[in-house]
Amino acid sequence: MTSAGSTAADTDWDALRAVARDAMSHAYAPYSGYPVGVAALVDDGRTVSGCNVENASYGLGLCAECGLVSELQRTGGGRLTHFTCVDGDGEILVPCGRCRQLLYEFGGPGLLLETPAGILPLSEMLPQAFGPQHLTK
Repeated sequence: MTSAGSTAADTDWDALRAVARDAMSHAYAPYSGYPVGVAALVDDGRTVSGCNVENASYGLGLCAECGLVSELQRTGGGRLTHFTCVDGDGEILVPCGRCRQLLYEFGGPGLLLETPAGILPLSEMLPQAFGPQHLTK
């Protein structure tokens, strides 16, 4: 794949999407029947992934992005640079609002997201985002 500093054009989005599809195949979604998988590149060249994990107490379910960020931290931290999300059919999805906020914390406004409308920076998907910089004022 690619590493830090790469652009949307020189990123192997097909390979990243394949990692997300594999992650989706491990989702635990017995209640909604809606498995989701995600994958992202990290600024040090690693690839991390995650899947959604539902719970009988619906509000306790974890979006795939939660698993991805947990994997990011478990494997050494860093900044997310490129991100994709797929549904149970392997089609591209966009993260929900909560997950966009989570991605902002770990990728910032320049994180590139693969969306049905093309590759977009997170700043366009979550304009005027609240972030750690607001807590230091």
